[in-house]
Amino acid sequence: MTTPDRHEDSGGAEQEFDFSNDFDPLLTPWDESPDRDASSTFDGPDGPGGPSQRAYASRRPDRRPEDALWWEAAPAAPYSPPHQVPARPPDSSPQPFAERLTEVQRQLREETIAIPRPERRWLVTVREVAETLLLAALIFLAVRASFQNFKVEGHSMDPSLADGQYLIVNKLTYAQVDLGVLDFLPFFDAGDDPVHYLWGAPDRGDVIVFRAPLSPERDFIKRIVGLPGDTVEINETNGEIKVNGQPLTESYILGATSCSQACTWTVPTAASDESRQQCGSDRCYFVLGDNRQNSSDSRQGWLVPKENIVGKALLTYWHEGSPDLHLAPNHSVGIADEASAEQ
Repeated sequence: MTTPDRHEDSGGAEQEFDFSNDFDPLLTPWDESPDRDASSTFDGPDGPGGPSQRAYASRRPDRRPEDALWWEAAPAAPYSPPHQVPARPPDSSPQPFAERLTEVQRQLREETIAIPRPERRWLVTVREVAETLLLAALIFLAVRASFQNFKVEGHSMDPSLADGQYLIVNKLTYAQVDLGVLDFLPFFDAGDDPVHYLWGAPDRGDVIVFRAPLSPERDFIKRIVGLPGDTVEINETNGEIKVNGQPLTESYILGATSCSQACTWTVPTAASDESRQQCGSDRCYFVLGDNRQNSSDSRQGWLVPKENIVGKALLTYWHEGSPDLHLAPNHSVGIADEASAEQ
């Protein structure tokens, strides 16, 4: 900016200079407006070319806001109508400022959770109790069909099992399956004997629980000695037992084996008429107690039908008021000749 200085000449006359149209190349562009004439530039202070007019003249409509001097107010921006935003259809998507819902509240709002009515909650409670009892009954029946506990009464199995000892019997050990139901399948033949054991057939030395042939309401526990087709012989002199002419090695017995009326027994072969006549089953078994001096067993003339066998002793778990967990005393008898009729 340039400030005009006033000087007095030698004649004392005061001369006024008008710098309203001075050009400053750093601040203002040169004004070459054609509508301004010379008279407006050199008018007096009160005339049309005075300071107020010059100030208004400097504010030209075509000047940009950044061209205004530091003491001048920036000219107003040219008027432009507001931008018209085209109308948009309403947005159905959730707004960012919408209320935040928890997962449970959202499911409730979407009707995915059903809350029972207060007046019917007792029905829900009764149903849940019934379902629990039904599930417990099914589990109990499944376990009962597979395993069962027994208490040894008497001394016929001494010293292997004592009187008052508790044991668990596996009822699925001798489970059978009949493959004859699959004969309808092409290229499948069940054979002459379609019934097969899942885990294995009763064998010599197995300790089994069975219903007594002469008293079906009672359960006996004995050891299998003779299989279908075997010949069991007892030596009256030394009490030695022979099966098919071969002596047994029995380290688990108590006392010598004796016989009263007969000392030789022949077990009928499987699925024979003699077997069905003698024991009422296709398979019969000869059993003895380990306490040979105090046992009621097959030496009295009866055999055990296969259908009477409850299961095989699995383990003992209680004796004389304290836990006694041991495997059942199932022993594999030592016999030289394994060529029995069942094999």
